[in-house]
Amino acid sequence: MNVTAYHAKYYAYDLTRKAATGLDRLSMSLFDAAVDLNPHQIEAALFALESPLSKGVLLADEVGLGKTIEAGIVLCQLWAERKRRLIVICPASIRKQWALELSEKFNLPTRVLDAKAFKDEQRLGRAPLNERSILIVSFNYANALREDIKAIAWDLIVIDEAHKLRNAYRPSNKVGQGIRWATEDCRKLLLTATPLQNSLIELYGLSTLIDDYLFGDINAFRARYASAGSSLTDLRQRLATFCKRTLRNQVTEYVRYTDRRAITRPFTPNDAEHSLYEAVSAFLQRPNSYALPQRQRHLTALILRKLLASSSQAIAGTLDTLRLRLETLRDEQIADDPEFAERLVESEDIEDELLDDILAEETPWQNAEERPLAIDRQRLKEEIDLLQRLATRARGIPVDTKTETLLKALDIGFAQMAETGAARKALIFTESRRTQDYLKSFLEAHGYKGQVVLFNGTNGGPEATTIYENWLANNRDTGRSSGSRAIDVRAALVEHFRDQATIFLATEAAAEGVNLQFCSLVVNYDLPWNPQRIEQRIGRCHRYGQKHDVVVINFLNERNEADRRVLELLGEKFSLFDGVFGASDDVLGSIESGVDFEKRILAIYQECRTSEEIEAAFQKLQEEMDESIRARMDDTRRKLFERFDEDVHQRLRIKLADAKAQLDRVGQRFWSLTRFILGERARFDDDALAFDLTRPPIPDISIGRYHLISKSQPESGLDRSDEQGRFLYRLSHPLGENVVQSGKTLVTPSAGLMFDVTNHAPRVHVVEALRGKAGYLILTRLQIESYEREEYLLFSAFDDEGASLDQETMEKLFGCSGRVDDNTQIPDAIGKRLDAEARRHAKATISLSLEQNSAHFNQAREKLEKWADDMVLSAEKALADTKEQIKVLRRQARQAVTLEEQHGIQERIQKLERQQRRQRQEIFTVEDEIMGKRDSLIDQLEQRLAQRTETETLFTIRWRVV
Repeated sequence: MNVTAYHAKYYAYDLTRKAATGLDRLSMSLFDAAVDLNPHQIEAALFALESPLSKGVLLADEVGLGKTIEAGIVLCQLWAERKRRLIVICPASIRKQWALELSEKFNLPTRVLDAKAFKDEQRLGRAPLNERSILIVSFNYANALREDIKAIAWDLIVIDEAHKLRNAYRPSNKVGQGIRWATEDCRKLLLTATPLQNSLIELYGLSTLIDDYLFGDINAFRARYASAGSSLTDLRQRLATFCKRTLRNQVTEYVRYTDRRAITRPFTPNDAEHSLYEAVSAFLQRPNSYALPQRQRHLTALILRKLLASSSQAIAGTLDTLRLRLETLRDEQIADDPEFAERLVESEDIEDELLDDILAEETPWQNAEERPLAIDRQRLKEEIDLLQRLATRARGIPVDTKTETLLKALDIGFAQMAETGAARKALIFTESRRTQDYLKSFLEAHGYKGQVVLFNGTNGGPEATTIYENWLANNRDTGRSSGSRAIDVRAALVEHFRDQATIFLATEAAAEGVNLQFCSLVVNYDLPWNPQRIEQRIGRCHRYGQKHDVVVINFLNERNEADRRVLELLGEKFSLFDGVFGASDDVLGSIESGVDFEKRILAIYQECRTSEEIEAAFQKLQEEMDESIRARMDDTRRKLFERFDEDVHQRLRIKLADAKAQLDRVGQRFWSLTRFILGERARFDDDALAFDLTRPPIPDISIGRYHLISKSQPESGLDRSDEQGRFLYRLSHPLGENVVQSGKTLVTPSAGLMFDVTNHAPRVHVVEALRGKAGYLILTRLQIESYEREEYLLFSAFDDEGASLDQETMEKLFGCSGRVDDNTQIPDAIGKRLDAEARRHAKATISLSLEQNSAHFNQAREKLEKWADDMVLSAEKALADTKEQIKVLRRQARQAVTLEEQHGIQERIQKLERQQRRQRQEIFTVEDEIMGKRDSLIDQLEQRLAQRTETETLFTIRWRVV
């Protein structure tokens, strides 16, 4: 296709045009992103950018639908629009994952900011938060930096795993309060797969992270939505303005999900192992034991149970730890060691939430008198001796039967991998770092020498250090290093597993924030009792991008009835191991706390001695789980979050078709513009959508082969940083930015252009109708500043017979080849008519923009009206509550037996009556204040609605179609 300077200038402005709404708004980000086009993700990104007056939205797609990609599209678009104050706040464990995703899929510069990086920047005299890259910080560090974050007008704040902050409205939640305060004035994008788990109040908590004016206060929310007779329909309508959720069953047409195949490998412990298990179990069931700290008895027992099921080596080391503790305290008063359980958790790499959930509920000793003072020294000595004997017996078992079963399980798993063509990779989870070391030695001695990579909480040791140092050397010039060893070593170990190793032997440290979709075999060497943990584990491999069925292997101790029932319960009730998706959010959400569930199972292990007792206890738990899973909250979730419109598939199909057409247009124009601007500087290969740059337009750009990023030809868009001289060519690449800028500055005087529609394929009917005709056109660039900046490229044209031509026809005309005939001068009369047409076109566009912004204004005003109603309701509810309390006390007064009791009740009544009078007097004042606040906010919105416009003529031509 032959392109003129006029084509090139139009294309350059169109490629970077800041559209107000719709797919036009996402053109740059979708084109630049090296991701598959999934319509639900496009829809979610458009929802996040929909209203310029919104303080933010909540994207709540089910697990595995790519919320990170949705947020990445939004961040990429804002970056393309030169909005550079962007920050991601997330759990510490997934900071590097965010950095890699944004870098590799969106070509966005990122910086993981922690205390060390912050100090390093300050030492260099730089302001760490003013860096022109997307900053990524943990929840805790964001709270530590709240003053600094508050001081910046962020263009967008992304909060991932937002459900972890659902109690941020409570003063007791210090981290949540800090983040909420620091981000309250900025636009936010919240991400969570579980917006509602146990209580509607959680929705209120999430809403306060976005905007204090989405609902009234907590009392109004409770009264309106969490009490008898409340309207879920009304709540759903209000949620729809800021919350979007897509379910996996809605997108199976576009996203291929592989299946899960469960394999249970039974093993029968030998007599020595079974005898050890029974002896340690009996020790743990003792009602009083000096070995288990009083305050942390349940937690310590839970940890020991996990380690006992893990390996003989794990329990041996822990029994030694208990014995050494008793020997240290032998001649002293026995006291609780408040850090003992913490040290156990840390040394074995067990999940931290055990401490968070259980220690918070344990009751500490209040004073010295409550501590046990007398020590039975004989019993203490017997306990030390017993621990010594048990540890010796454990160490006397060189190889566990379960370990030998692991070799057979891997053989079976790898055979299935071979059948499906999957890579020979296995992810093995254990709950003990001692077991991890023991298994590594065993596997390397049985055929896996040099093929096992360890992953745990510290990721230290010589092997991890070597892998990390090699990774640093290989990535020295790629910009992938964050500067933090803790973060980069995770990426190094994952990539070493992907490229070189066969087995990834991990503790719970790998259950979050590690993406291993290149692996399709998950082995639960130790099976947690927490179903949420299991789902997280399997989700490392069974996720978007997995091309093969995922095989999940679990072990079953055939001599342990409780173990059998646990596996049965986790498998059957939670559907964790089989099927396409595993456990749904609804089913997992029915457990208030995974740790609470573990405590229920621990109680069975601790209290039940016989098979009959174990069976009865598990039957009771199973019945409770059935009821919980069927609970009303399950139905509430569906009513609030599932979309019931029958045309959801059709809508997504249209969205995908529109996006592909839009990106084809962007790609074609970018390619044509590049060919025109680079001209003699490069050799072009149209079939491969690639060119060899021989003479860079500016010094900072490298010579080499550039591949246009392409959705229709994805193989042409593969960027390999280790291939010297190969580059992915995007709009955001420095060369792409230079080409676009050069196109905008082309000199385009009045001229005659001939457009060739005869040789244009495919056929364009509206342009073919112009064959043999001629006329004039003017291209005007209109900028509108209102709630946001909007840009329009307006064609105003007519033919020689005076008939006006529409915008779409002229856009299609510039899709045809053209050549400049001459430098035709535009007659004055023609110029005046073109100017008048351009002004009318601009005026109509400005009116349309005003209409759209008025709709945004009305939506925001309606939100504030509802907020005011909520706040008035809260004041009225407080008065009604006081009345009700007085009524109850008066009934009690009539039934009081003694004068003293009567007197006490009357005093409380008088106090409440004074409060009631005060509330009655204040309610009108409160109502006036609320309405005043509402009106003030609406006035501010109205002032911002005023438009400022600017127009610029890009070129005027005489056109002819042949």
